[in-house]
This record gives sequence, structure tokens and C-alpha cells, in this order.
Amino acid sequence: MEKFPMIETERLILSQLEEKDIPFITEYLQHRIYSDLTSNIPYPYTENDAVFWLKISKEAFENNTGYTFGIRNKEGRIIGAIGLHDRDDDKAELGYWIGMSYWNKGFVTEAAKAIIDFGFNELGFNKIFATHLLHNPASGRIMEKIGMKQEAVLKEEVKKDGEYFDLVMYSIFKDRDSF
Repeated sequence: MEKFPMIETERLILSQLEEKDIPFITEYLQHRIYSDLTSNIPYPYTENDAVFWLKISKEAFENNTGYTFGIRNKEGRIIGAIGLHDRDDDKAELGYWIGMSYWNKGFVTEAAKAIIDFGFNELGFNKIFATHLLHNPASGRIMEKIGMKQEAVLKEEVKKDGEYFDLVMYSIFKDRDSF
């Protein structure tokens, strides 16, 4: 794909991350809870972290290995992000976060449904999977709402701040009946 896609849902616009998003991303991810509930968001989260993340997101798109979308309200303000990253063998990994003031409003579920459809219909993946830390069951509920089923618990899969954590893995398949 030469041009980064834009996907519109009932309440959201999913589009490429932009430099103007950096202050908002930095502000949202300042809260320690994001680091505590995810395997790859550092604490403290700095502007340099956001700049680096935008850079690697752009490179992933250019290398055809990933799509990281800003989750935006209809006014165009970023409220979170969602990504789909190629993991070879026709499968991709889904990841997401959303600003705390937007939690429990169905925005991630809405965005994830659109990204799953994009991954199967536009990118041709056979399997899309996502993981969450065992102590973040809310993320697992999102995965279930979009049709994913729990596939495995990966014991001590992540080492963060010198401690090992289990990851719960969910999957969905293109034919959606493979499980």
C-alpha cells in the first residue's frame, strides 16, 4: 500500500499518526497505569519515547510490516492508538491503548473491529492475535468482544522491571470458525 489508509467507523477516524499528536500521546501515556498494564509502554513516558514510536511506526508502514493508527474522535483529536503488525506466516498481532478519560466507552472495541476487518479483507491475514498481561483482564474482555478466543497463557513471557509476567493470548481467524 503506497498511501496510509484511513478507516472511518460510526464514532471514530483511524488514521496515520502525525507529529502534531506527540504532545497528546505524551500526556496520555504519562500515567503509570499504562506501564503497569502493558508489556511495552515505559514509565516515565517522555516526548522522546513518543517521537521514537512515531518513527518506528512510520518505518513499519514503509517496510510493509505494520500499521499503527491514531484513534481519533470525529473532530480529529487523537484519543488513543491501535496497530496491526505482521508476524509472518499470514498472521498479525493487534495492540492498542486509549486515553484514560475514554476508557469504558467502547472506543477500543469499535476501532479493533474495524482493524480486524482491515487485516483480513485488505491485508489478507489468516490469523490475528493479541496478548494482555494476566493482571489486565479488561483488555481480554475487549478481545472477547471482537470475537477473539483465548488460545494460551504464556507463562513468564515478559520480563519488565526485573519481574516476570504471564501473557494471555487471544486469536481470531479469517474464516472465524477455525477455533
